[in-house]
Amino acid sequence: MPYATSNGVRLYYEESGKGAPIIWVHEFADDLKGWEAQMQYFSRRYRCVAYNARGYPPSDVPKPASKYSQAIATDDIANVMRHLKIRKAHIIGCSMGAYATVHFALRYPRMALSCTVIGAGYGSDPDKRKQFLGDNQVMIKRFLELGTAEAIKPYQIGPARVQFQNKNPRGFAHFCAEFAKHSALGSANTLTGVQGKRPTIYSLESALRKCRVPLHIMSGDEDDNCLDPGVFIKRVCPTAMLTVVPNTGHAVNLEEPVLFNNIVAEFLAQVDSGRWRGRDPRSLNKSTMAKK
Repeated sequence: MPYATSNGVRLYYEESGKGAPIIWVHEFADDLKGWEAQMQYFSRRYRCVAYNARGYPPSDVPKPASKYSQAIATDDIANVMRHLKIRKAHIIGCSMGAYATVHFALRYPRMALSCTVIGAGYGSDPDKRKQFLGDNQVMIKRFLELGTAEAIKPYQIGPARVQFQNKNPRGFAHFCAEFAKHSALGSANTLTGVQGKRPTIYSLESALRKCRVPLHIMSGDEDDNCLDPGVFIKRVCPTAMLTVVPNTGHAVNLEEPVLFNNIVAEFLAQVDSGRWRGRDPRSLNKSTMAKK
């Protein structure tokens, strides 16, 4: 099995295709298998690399929770690239992976051709922050006491997951079955060190205003915990593009794979051809008419 090493932790990866590199960064409830539809489609024109985060076998599962954090998760992307001798890549992440992708754009801008961020911001809204942190603690306890298969039963049918269940029962059943195989310790440590301690999207405003990496924000219109943070990024980051997908929940790539692939392919084509531009400052005029 191929592994990249990041600060002493082995990260399992798979790759396919040739061309400009794309690094796929998975969400908390998934692993690299969740990108299969994208790996098949984009590997026709790109070098696609997907890896399992630390805590997700066959990647290593460090026992101390101190080995997991938002900064470490971001560094892991860079270290996978270094292992593969990739100087610059398009980074595409979902949910937990989207958070890492945002931080990658801010901390490693010279290594990013572009960043696509799907469903980022859960736990950022001030009025939902207490609920998020409380739910996080409940899930940590469930993983450690019940094991993964039992622990995830309330999580997998959350308010931003039922859309996937309703659209594609077969795909949703497969998603749940794969989720049930995850390491309970790895999941608990990820919730403790990454999810529970990461900064909110709103706290990144100053850095986002300075960001010059082409940034594509995607959100389902029924993903209530991530929709507002996505709009916020669009408003403060001068290089951000926002796509809102109708009648869709959290993991857009799983719910609407064909639409997702087409939208992302168009964005990457603009970047690769040099046609991507930041926001025209004239569009920020508070008046509805052009300045003389």
